[in-house]
Amino acid sequence: MLSPTEHRGVCSLISSVMSGTESHTDREEDYRFLHSMLMEKKLHLLFKIHERLKRFEKRSPVPVQDHAAGLASHLAEELICQCGMDKVKELVALVSKPNFKSLLSVHDAVAQRDFEPSLPPITDDALEDDEDSVKIVSLVKTKDPLGATIRRDRATGAIVVARIMRGGAADKSGLIHEGDELKEVNGVSLEHMKPKEILPLLTRSQGEVTFKIVPDFTREEISSTKKLFVRALFDYDPNDDPAVPCKDAAVAFRRGDVLRVVSMEDDTWWQACRLGDGSTRAGLIPSQQLHERRVALQRPKALFTPQRVRPPPPVIEDVDYRAITGINIAGLRRSFRLGRMSGWAGEAARSKRWSTGLHSSIRPPTYKEVIPYHRDPKDRHRLVVLVGPGGVGVNELKRRLLISDPDLFGVTVPYTTRERSGREAEGVDYHFVSAHMFEEDILNHRFVEYGRYKGHYYGTSLDSVHRVMAEGKVCLLDVHPSKIKHVYTSEFKPYVVFVKPPSIEELRITRRRAKFICDEEEQNSARIFSEEDFEDMINSAETIESQCGHLFDKEIVNGDLAVAFRELKVDLENLKEAKVQWIPAKWICSLPTKALRSFGHLDGWI
Repeated sequence: MLSPTEHRGVCSLISSVMSGTESHTDREEDYRFLHSMLMEKKLHLLFKIHERLKRFEKRSPVPVQDHAAGLASHLAEELICQCGMDKVKELVALVSKPNFKSLLSVHDAVAQRDFEPSLPPITDDALEDDEDSVKIVSLVKTKDPLGATIRRDRATGAIVVARIMRGGAADKSGLIHEGDELKEVNGVSLEHMKPKEILPLLTRSQGEVTFKIVPDFTREEISSTKKLFVRALFDYDPNDDPAVPCKDAAVAFRRGDVLRVVSMEDDTWWQACRLGDGSTRAGLIPSQQLHERRVALQRPKALFTPQRVRPPPPVIEDVDYRAITGINIAGLRRSFRLGRMSGWAGEAARSKRWSTGLHSSIRPPTYKEVIPYHRDPKDRHRLVVLVGPGGVGVNELKRRLLISDPDLFGVTVPYTTRERSGREAEGVDYHFVSAHMFEEDILNHRFVEYGRYKGHYYGTSLDSVHRVMAEGKVCLLDVHPSKIKHVYTSEFKPYVVFVKPPSIEELRITRRRAKFICDEEEQNSARIFSEEDFEDMINSAETIESQCGHLFDKEIVNGDLAVAFRELKVDLENLKEAKVQWIPAKWICSLPTKALRSFGHLDGWI
């Protein structure tokens, strides 16, 4: 505490600060806030309380009673027999109120200086077994679980600790370990009991729980100080998982959530905390091996359903720009390349370049190791890569982003080897280069993607991406999914957005009236989306997600184009302002290896 001199100094300081802030309250919001805080009545009351306490500091006062709660209880018992008078009834009601009892209990705790929870002494009969092989552990119980799972050993029938959840009470105590055998809970023998029968014993326990334990001296101490963070690539709800050992011990998460993995010792169920939910206690999540096995057993349609073979659609172009067979150029011209096409038309016009077959060696996306990235304001913006099946609206979303903020967003200018027409400008419509230079850049891997059309090369160069980023803009790149690998590096730090189609029912509503150009010779001919187009769009999206889902940072379902655009715009603005972003660890360092160990089937959560 402060001395009287120090106290007067503090009061003087506060008074001078208040005087100094008065002249600024009309101009600065921070000054107004500080002045209002110093004027708070509660603050002045705290100083008055401090002043009163200082008066008794040297007297070392002692409490008149240190068991007021007990006296109040005895008083209530005595008064009950004399409840004839109204005043007596009123007094009995007063001393019997929970708030009054709690106040006296706090008074006694302060008087007795009893600020720590107390555990009852261990009785002699609790040490019947060999002292070298049995230990008694008492834990103070709170509203949170103790943080352990139990199971029955199939060989011995004993109840053993299967897992210790990181961050729970059992873990923090350091007294209970995985593999320990539980003999008793609060003096009740667990012999011949099932794990589910033990849970009510713990539920009924109040204040503290006492365990008689036979330690597992054969267990191996496994510790790791490395912080492992992963981004979930799928949604998980333990309430929908019948195989989870205990729903209360599991952690629910959504695709894109960042998880801190604290234990990978079990090859079926890992332990992790979800960042952002404020909890430090770990829970169970499916391991990578478990989720991959589940997905494989689901026999996805894209893997096992024979795909309909259709002839390739005609190559589509607008008046100013001829598209390239087998490739989609990411740049938009002055006409934004879609200016002559309505809504979804431009996207549907792209040729289908993605195989609908799935190779059996492709593993389903599970988790991706990530690390925090603190972007310096002087650093370039991250590259934004948009991918999606033909007809889903990727180009239209990119066009709207450009129009919404041309000072923030930019696109690349494509390269070509054809001759420049009279109305085209170098570096605006295209970069016109010789065939020799173009082929040399191909050999030097300078193109994100390229192709030939009518004897001429067209392509998106890495140099054009650098130019946009050097201008301080967010470069929007629309590439074929298989070409993401060319920019998936720490140099570009791409933020990959996957644009998905909605359900086929919603497609029928939103795209039924949309048209797209279908004849390269006749620019005015067009056709409407067919049922076959919808099926191909959904199948293609499933294939893209299966093969490239581990690269995606964001998924947007483009049902209503206006809604999808707003969601994408807000997401990219948040990305630009975010102080901490999560990027793949492989951009910075190699992935860690971890030995896995199985504990078998689990039965209970305590």
